[in-house]
Amino acid sequence: MKWLYTRTADNSARYILGTVGVNPLVCFGINPSTAEPNKLDPTVNYVSRLAISNGYDSFVMLNVYPQRSTNPNNLHKLFLPELKAENEQQIAALIDNKELTLWAAWGGLINKRPYLLTLVQSITLLPELQNCKWVARGNPTKDGHPHHPLYVKKDAPFTLFDISRYKVAV
Repeated sequence: MKWLYTRTADNSARYILGTVGVNPLVCFGINPSTAEPNKLDPTVNYVSRLAISNGYDSFVMLNVYPQRSTNPNNLHKLFLPELKAENEQQIAALIDNKELTLWAAWGGLINKRPYLLTLVQSITLLPELQNCKWVARGNPTKDGHPHHPLYVKKDAPFTLFDISRYKVAV
């Protein structure tokens, strides 16, 4: 298995974690935790297994904000513009106008910091993502957010997720 893995030199931020394939399931969470190649955390391990069981040949884990933190409550109070810029650059280069499935999977954690929804909106406006389809699993949370992978029923199917309505509604 060949890995995709980009992070900062000091490992304080991770941009991309996944496996190489032609038909990846691309999952967007809030922020990375401790996962790295061959040492996946529970969320990334679940994403990896779910990708294969749904007909994808690989997976990629991306995040709305790349700061590593095992506890989302410890995210920066204000986002660092250089992390936002590099995250978006890495996402754009990876997607690169391909027709991929993007899984919105940040759950209620989007509410941990006021800037996170703004970052989601900025990512969804990247021109390199315009050929992609967005999906989610299960019904939205009571606040209208797509569920985190670990907090949705295991048999919940992927359904189309209208990211343009999400940006307006939330």
